[in-house]
Amino acid sequence: MSLALPLQRTEVLVIGAGPAGSAAARQLARAGFDVLLVDQQPQGRDKICGDGLIPDAHKALARLGLLEQVMALAQPVSHVGCIAPRGGRIDVPGELAVLPRRELDNLLCQAAQDAGARFLAPARFEKPLVNEQGRVCGAQVRIGDDVHEIACDWLLLATGAVPKALIAAEMCERHTPSGVALRGYVHAPSMVGRIKAMEVVWNKAVRPGYGWIFPAPNDCFNIGVGVTDSHKAVSGKGSKKELNLRAIFDAFCANYEPAAALMREGKLLGELKGAPLRCTLDGARWSRPGLLVTGEAAGSTYSFTGEGIGKAMETGMLAADAIIQGKAKQWNDAQLREAYEQSLRALKPKFDLYQRANRVNAAPWLADLLIWRAKRSPRLLARMSGVLRETSNPGNLVSLKGFSRLFLE
Repeated sequence: MSLALPLQRTEVLVIGAGPAGSAAARQLARAGFDVLLVDQQPQGRDKICGDGLIPDAHKALARLGLLEQVMALAQPVSHVGCIAPRGGRIDVPGELAVLPRRELDNLLCQAAQDAGARFLAPARFEKPLVNEQGRVCGAQVRIGDDVHEIACDWLLLATGAVPKALIAAEMCERHTPSGVALRGYVHAPSMVGRIKAMEVVWNKAVRPGYGWIFPAPNDCFNIGVGVTDSHKAVSGKGSKKELNLRAIFDAFCANYEPAAALMREGKLLGELKGAPLRCTLDGARWSRPGLLVTGEAAGSTYSFTGEGIGKAMETGMLAADAIIQGKAKQWNDAQLREAYEQSLRALKPKFDLYQRANRVNAAPWLADLLIWRAKRSPRLLARMSGVLRETSNPGNLVSLKGFSRLFLE
């Protein structure tokens, strides 16, 4: 979108047009705010992701008024297939779908514009503008070889897992990611109907991570591996554990026959691509005067599963809510920031529970035990389904108390 630069002013400047940034921009624009949404890539950019839409994503999309549009494009899925190292399997029912991020992010970005937000791309965030009182009052963005200044009342950083923008804004507390993932798309018509669930696979070959295969639209499949806790934090910077994602991916395909069949019978579309993850609402300051951090930049991805689309949209809308309420209630800067941070603190226990459940990735025999028992216990299967719906505690499934209950239900 062509804008009158270099001089530009807006009420809210949103950096990053992924699920968090676009959700925030749409909500703010719908509330009557002047919003400028900026991204360093053109609309419709790709994003390394499993593409799974679990119930929290459905809920967020419904609030945005976009669920029907997304589901018209997505591949609906009725179950998550959990596969243990010894081959045991349990299919956990849920409200699920798969849509490649290129399509989802394009739809969300366009929806923000349809609501009245302006979009500027490609434009790269350089650093915030700060006034004499130390409050963020805008940002420098680079367009081609030129740097422009854009003034704003509030700056939202929704810049994802790469920490460069957080560092420039002095918001980064952890330079390295919480995890890493590698994924590819495979066109395989022969596998349609043979892989119907969103399959998540644990075995020793992919330890300390997991593998996945998700059925996508147009006879395609999203296949990948993820490793959470991939970096050990050392004085905020951290160091990478000894792991090779490509080797883990190859081991996944060698040790899980459906993955081997998919790669053997299908055609890999493009290259395998890797990306960092920021999890557990850790690793970044959430706010400073005039600035809010949201989405995966704030750590909105769940450890254990690596799911982050729903929580990215949810945190983006929480940032928008704080700004909307702040204007309506005439809050000062500190009151608005506290309202936003309080809403994130309310989410934090959920993230902590997923971190507890993450022990399954390091000790995959736990998956053997859980799946063996779930096949014999309708109540345990219902609790596992409740984890998807966020009505059950994922950490309790692998706690000492949880194990004792496995043999009493």
